[in-house]
Amino acid sequence: MLHGCTQDAASFAVATQTNAAADRHGFVAVYPQQERGDNQQGCWNWFLPEHQERGAGEPASLVAIIRQVAGTTSPWPIDPRRIFVAGMSAGGAMAAILAATYPDLFAAVAVHSGLAYRSATTLGGALTAMARGGEDPAPLGAAAHAAMGRLARPIPSIVVHGRADRTVAPANAEQVLQQSMTANGLAAPETCQFDIARPSATSRGEVDGGHSYIRSRWMNGRGALMHELVSVDGLGHAWSGGAPHGSHTDARGPDATEAIWRFFEATT
Repeated sequence: MLHGCTQDAASFAVATQTNAAADRHGFVAVYPQQERGDNQQGCWNWFLPEHQERGAGEPASLVAIIRQVAGTTSPWPIDPRRIFVAGMSAGGAMAAILAATYPDLFAAVAVHSGLAYRSATTLGGALTAMARGGEDPAPLGAAAHAAMGRLARPIPSIVVHGRADRTVAPANAEQVLQQSMTANGLAAPETCQFDIARPSATSRGEVDGGHSYIRSRWMNGRGALMHELVSVDGLGHAWSGGAPHGSHTDARGPDATEAIWRFFEATT
């Protein structure tokens, strides 16, 4: 679980209520924390090339933490085939990087209010991408596939984003999804050809006294769930359905933590 800017591990755990979900469903939640000495706002440096590659920078540091927790000395029985990564905002962007650069480690990825892999390679580019979306997602999909190298395989992805987000423009949600679809199509062309405009299933919902939302899902050629988009009306730059008064949360939205867990569970 990768926090966003101005957050830390503890505030993100409280905001997302993931510990309670872990107790309900029987999984281990891990919260790495960015050091303020590496970024004054506590952001992961997802927009710099030195943190966008396997075996280097923040991705390597994060993976080292995960491997240590899941190692043979762990007090918990962790299935190495069921390790997932999720994040919000800068954490969502870093989650996309980890999925692209370590497909052998992560079974699926969740990007909440985040950005696509390599949607920016400079601070200025990051601000532009946040304001109106990154580059054409087709080349970005090819870049994600290239980052996987010989380890390339389809990675299931769920994207959650607020339609009223003024920090990371909602256009980024479709770019994250399209990038993932394109990369998966290149990794497994026989089963993973997706049309973002033609989901396999779409449903509408509304939280009592809260926000309405649309959930879209895409199945692969074998009928397995591969992609999901939860688009929430009225949600700004906040974790949907998070703790009331939490850091960057909106309790009026559908429960993103539960939605992400259900997606992860369904794809493994």
